[in-house]
Amino acid sequence: MTAPSGYAKRLAARARALESTRAFFASRGYLEVETPIAIPSPGLDLHLDAFEVAPTGVVTTAAATKRFLSTSPEYQMKRLLAAGHGRIFQITRAFRAGELGERHNPEFTILEFYRPGAGVEAVMRDTEQLLARVTGGSVTIDGREIDVRPPLPRVTLIEAFERWAATPADETLRLAEHDEDAFFEKLAFEVEPALAALDRGVFVTEYPASQASLARRKADDPRVAERFELYVAGVELCNGFGELTDAAEQRARFERDQATRAARGKPVYPIDERFLEALARGMPAAGGNAIGFDRMVALACGTRAIREVLAFSEEEL
Repeated sequence: MTAPSGYAKRLAARARALESTRAFFASRGYLEVETPIAIPSPGLDLHLDAFEVAPTGVVTTAAATKRFLSTSPEYQMKRLLAAGHGRIFQITRAFRAGELGERHNPEFTILEFYRPGAGVEAVMRDTEQLLARVTGGSVTIDGREIDVRPPLPRVTLIEAFERWAATPADETLRLAEHDEDAFFEKLAFEVEPALAALDRGVFVTEYPASQASLARRKADDPRVAERFELYVAGVELCNGFGELTDAAEQRARFERDQATRAARGKPVYPIDERFLEALARGMPAAGGNAIGFDRMVALACGTRAIREVLAFSEEEL
C-alpha cells in the first residue's frame, strides 16, 4: 500500500480538526447551527467586498432579487441570540471578493461562535483552549516552535503601538480614526512583524472604537472597543467582540459605513433591517468570535499557507 502523501495527510488533519472542534463546542454546551449563505446584506465592513448573486445563481441588478454570498454569518447568528437561543457555533463557508494570497482564498471556511452573558475574556478563554486542542499546544513554523498553551498573553493595541511602533496612545487613536492608511502601515510593517517574532501566541485587545463597527465600546474607556484578535507566528487567527446590542447606535454606524463606502467608490450594500429589528427587540449581552478555520488547520499542519489544507484552492479551479 502506498503511504499517504503530505497532501492527503493534511486533508486528514483537517477532518480531525473539524471533528475535534465540534466535540469541543458540544462539551461546553454550544448548539451547532446553520444559517443561509445567500443573504440580503453581506455586511458593511469597509475592508470587505462581497460577491453578488441572485437566488438562482444568476448575476442580477434587480433590487428585489439581490442576494450576496455571505462574508460572515454574524447577522443571522445574532438574530438567533435575540430569539432566545443560548450558546451557538457554526462552521460554514464564507466568501470575500478580491482576497487571494497565502492566507486568503475567495471562498474559505469560517468558525463563528457566540456566548450569551459572557464578555471578551470568556470568549478568549474558549478560543485559546480550542486552539490548544486542535494544535496539541504548539505549532512549528519555519523550524520555530510557537507555544499556544493557555493562558496566552494579552496586550492592548495601544500598548502594542507604543512598544513596537513608538507611537503614543493619542496618536494611535488619531491615526485609527483620521488616517487609516498610516494606521494600517504601522500595524502591518512595525507591529505585526514584532508579534510574529514572539515565541508564543498573543491576543491583541482593545482596538480603537473607530476600528470596531460591531463591537461595543469599553465601559471605562469609550475611546476603545471590546475587540480582540489572536496572532500566532504572524498569522491573524480571529476577530472577536464584546457584541454591540444597541440598535440605534448600530444603525448609526451602518449609515456612517455606507457613506464612507460611497465616498471611497466601493459597493454600498443594504442595511440588514431584520438584524436591527432583532437588536431592538433585545439581544442579550454576549461575546462572540470569528476564527479563520483554514488558518488554524494550516498552523496545526506547520504552514501559514491555507492552500495546503484546502481540497482545491482558487488557483486549482
